[in-house]
Amino acid sequence: MQRLAVLFWMACSVCVLRAETVLVLPFSNQSNSTGSSTNVDWIGESVSEAVRESLVSEGMLALEREDRLEAFRRLSLRPNAVLTRASIIKAGEALDASDVVYGHYELAPAGPGSGGGSRGVLRIGARILNLKRLRQGPELEESGAVEDLAALEARLSWQVLKTLSPKTAPAEEEFLRGRPPVRLDALESYIRGLLAANPDQQHRFFMQAARLDAAYSQPCFQLGKSYWGKKDYRVAAGWLGRVHQSDPHYLEAQFFLGLSTYQMGDYAAAAKCFEKVAASVPLNEVYNDLGAAQTRSNLTAAIESFRKALEGDSADPDYRFNLGYALWKAGQYPAAADSFRAALERNPNDDEAAALLGHAERRESPRPGSEGHERLKTNYEETAFRQLKAELGGK
Repeated sequence: MQRLAVLFWMACSVCVLRAETVLVLPFSNQSNSTGSSTNVDWIGESVSEAVRESLVSEGMLALEREDRLEAFRRLSLRPNAVLTRASIIKAGEALDASDVVYGHYELAPAGPGSGGGSRGVLRIGARILNLKRLRQGPELEESGAVEDLAALEARLSWQVLKTLSPKTAPAEEEFLRGRPPVRLDALESYIRGLLAANPDQQHRFFMQAARLDAAYSQPCFQLGKSYWGKKDYRVAAGWLGRVHQSDPHYLEAQFFLGLSTYQMGDYAAAAKCFEKVAASVPLNEVYNDLGAAQTRSNLTAAIESFRKALEGDSADPDYRFNLGYALWKAGQYPAAADSFRAALERNPNDDEAAALLGHAERRESPRPGSEGHERLKTNYEETAFRQLKAELGGK
């Protein structure tokens, strides 16, 4: 019953966030203003993203970066501003967050014993403010060579996770094992891509990050989504297939990998992707697209998948149409006609549904070459699903 409630809720676009959510703010640069300290402002965004993604990967509800940027815009806060306590509270309240993670970092010259091989020593401090009780936790700290930024972020992320969820946080060694080191220059390129003002700059930085560290997963996801948007499905599939299972974007990458392989005509590969996503995130759109891929080889499974999508959102005419189409292909003409009529009730201008309704009523079977009527969904609402799942107590 929970899946049905979740999918119905998302279909109605109800989004009341009462579950415990965490807002991670950019860390402020408190380095001395001399030298090149202003060239490392990207580090504050990097720490924020590392902490946020680590929380998400461990099942916590951490608000998306886009949500935070929109809140900053509404509150007239600069993205890299040093925030007062009042501004921190306002940002958290604007996004209905229960906890806000914020902090600072300082980059100092490397000591004489470093041999001149380091760009400096980085110290990062984080605090957690509980907005329900307006209680601030102790400062969490990590320090080391700036070249080890990814490792510092991982250790700090574990401290934040342990503080927020002490009962469910994994052991530190286990947590760190799932977060391999990333080259500093690749990490910098990726973050500068997130901060870039236009798509061309973003693409250049993401490509550079991927070239600098072939095992770095995050730029692969961003590039895959970019090529998907350009309808270059083969290139998109190549990048999306490189996203690691430990990456918080993994399931979303699998969803768009499924869409890309579907558009390339590899329906078996598409079905495997959608099955993988549906096992963890049983969204209406995932079941719908799974059914679309299955219609080419297994109509019985496709009908079941379309029915699952329809159970979650009976008002969507595309789900009605797809179910009718699969039933028509399977020779179940009366049931197919019922589904096409239901689709037309919700969208009277659907000429394709009207034409196929005529075929079903006349019990005319599909002609050779009449494939390709399935309607895909390209929205992916994993965040909303997890929010409501937490709201319902994870049952």
